[in-house]
Amino acid sequence: MDFVIISFLCLAILLYFLLGGADFGAGIIELFTSSKNRSKTRSTMYHAIGPVWEANHMWLIITIVILFVAFPKIYTTMSVYLHIPLAIMLVGVIARGTAFVFRHYDAVKDQMQEVYNKIFIYSSFITPLFLGIIAGSVISGQIDNQANDFLSAYVFGWFNWFSIAVGLFTVALCGFLAAIYLIGESKVEADKKRFIKKAEFMNVAAVLIGMLVFVAAQVDGVPLTSWVFKDAIGLSAVCLASLSLILLWYLLLKGKTKVLRILAGFQVTMILVTISYAHFPNFIRFKNGTTISLYESIAPVKTVESLGWALLLGSLLILPFLGYLFYKFQQKEE
Repeated sequence: MDFVIISFLCLAILLYFLLGGADFGAGIIELFTSSKNRSKTRSTMYHAIGPVWEANHMWLIITIVILFVAFPKIYTTMSVYLHIPLAIMLVGVIARGTAFVFRHYDAVKDQMQEVYNKIFIYSSFITPLFLGIIAGSVISGQIDNQANDFLSAYVFGWFNWFSIAVGLFTVALCGFLAAIYLIGESKVEADKKRFIKKAEFMNVAAVLIGMLVFVAAQVDGVPLTSWVFKDAIGLSAVCLASLSLILLWYLLLKGKTKVLRILAGFQVTMILVTISYAHFPNFIRFKNGTTISLYESIAPVKTVESLGWALLLGSLLILPFLGYLFYKFQQKEE
């Protein structure tokens, strides 16, 4: 049952990044859109994510529940040492969702609409930024579990070059995913071309910031190069991500958009495999060289079995209906 729990944890993280990340990316795309085109972008975005945006946060909830129940040591450590970026990220999720609803469904259209727009746009940037910072922090080896002062214990563990670079990389990936997804939602050729340009811009940004991540890793002593290029799985994932990138650019330049979503999702998945596989099952790395492993920190057998069966049975009930929800709302309007 340990394998089932860990598989669900990895799957929930991946799906939240692919689906929730694309939702955040829609706000990022709007941030980098000129004022004259923002209304068109907004309209396309509402059709794409409006009906299902809330469902995507299910994967974040599942991730938190799994960590809380099955890996309490990991949950506690993150809650203590990363409570500042976690709080900012969660405030961003709430602010973004609230602004999304009010700017679209508010009965009174007044100057507050502009306030809602700004909250939505900037929280769409801040939330994945701190999501990436948290992800970078747990593997950076900068968390000091023996710190004696506030800054060392609760700030420098996440406020470092590597974690911030990973945060910016996450923002670029979310924007890239959103642009790719929005291409397929565009009914007007001019809008489709505009989103293709956004996808190209975000992809170039992701590549450049990805290079910055390696530089920051070198500065902060994170063995990222070793994880990526000295591990067979990591190297294979890099090669596959690179090949998919070449194919994706070819299809973008040719204007062929049918398989772009699959390619973008595959590319991001390979990037996550590249970063995470080499140090698996270690989930958190500390400054003193110690780690917290998924296998070593797992809850008692009875707890794991109960959670495992709950996840298996719950997935049989939830996943078919979730798939049907996406199917219905992705049908083109007649």
